[in-house]
Amino acid sequence: MNHIPNANDLLRVQQLIQPYILETQVLHHPDIDRLCGATVFFKCENFQLVGAFKMRGASAAALSRSKEELKKGLTTHSSGNHAQAVARIARELQIPSYIVMPRNAPQTKRNATLSYGATIFDSEATTADRERLVAEVIHNTGAYFIHPYNDYDVISGQATVGMELLKQVSDLDFILAPVGGGGLISGTGLSCSYFSPKTQVIGCEPEQASDAFLSLQHGHIVENKTTNTIADGLRTTIRDKTFQLIQKHIQEIILVSEEEIISAMKYIWQQLKIIIEPSCAVPFAALLKEKEKFKGTRVAIIITGGNVDLDALPF
Repeated sequence: MNHIPNANDLLRVQQLIQPYILETQVLHHPDIDRLCGATVFFKCENFQLVGAFKMRGASAAALSRSKEELKKGLTTHSSGNHAQAVARIARELQIPSYIVMPRNAPQTKRNATLSYGATIFDSEATTADRERLVAEVIHNTGAYFIHPYNDYDVISGQATVGMELLKQVSDLDFILAPVGGGGLISGTGLSCSYFSPKTQVIGCEPEQASDAFLSLQHGHIVENKTTNTIADGLRTTIRDKTFQLIQKHIQEIILVSEEEIISAMKYIWQQLKIIIEPSCAVPFAALLKEKEKFKGTRVAIIITGGNVDLDALPF
């Protein structure tokens, strides 16, 4: 897709990927409502295939290509969840996958990617080295590249999280989602703009990886100065397609500290009895930090994934 997805595009993609994904449930807990002073819903993409929402975008991108384009396989660069998603959809389509992963990627995500049959190439933990190495892979294999987020097909797949959520929960005032490369927040912004214009979409970022927050402030993309955050899925920097959509559709981005992320993650584990990644705790941390802003409203939080390295828990 070479244009910003419209409502019909999103509906087409939702139908296209339906056989390859799960409709994930929404959880609600009255004690969390009391704590926050709002009615809070959790859209649980940690229950999605590959344990994360990324299965939607990878499936949308792969299934939108012709057999000729796909015959030599798929490739991408990713620290984990998108890697698993590309590897899984490649396995479903019976084609090879070649994944560039930074050496510091969580071992649990590396192992899962291998389990789907992928060939992994190790890179340094920089965007430049990831992109250099994936260019080599494309040259050597002819595989089709699926960008982790800066791709309208991927964004349209991620938009189906919000579309599904809006059907499951009525009259939402806010949807809060974490911001890494911006694919999910862009897709959520699009889904609300088309199907629930009164619902505001708010992005949430770690203070230690605040590129989207700074980019909105300055009016142009500002690279991360640090990625020293426990939220490993949010260390990437937004790019032109996602930034354009964030500028148009996202009302605000809230920053949270590492301590706030860890506390929120622990609370969700304890109260909802579900396993979530640190990245997923960022929106809940933002809600707790800005309770007054959301008081008396209906708020949904997108829980993006549950692929946790249990040997590296912060509590």
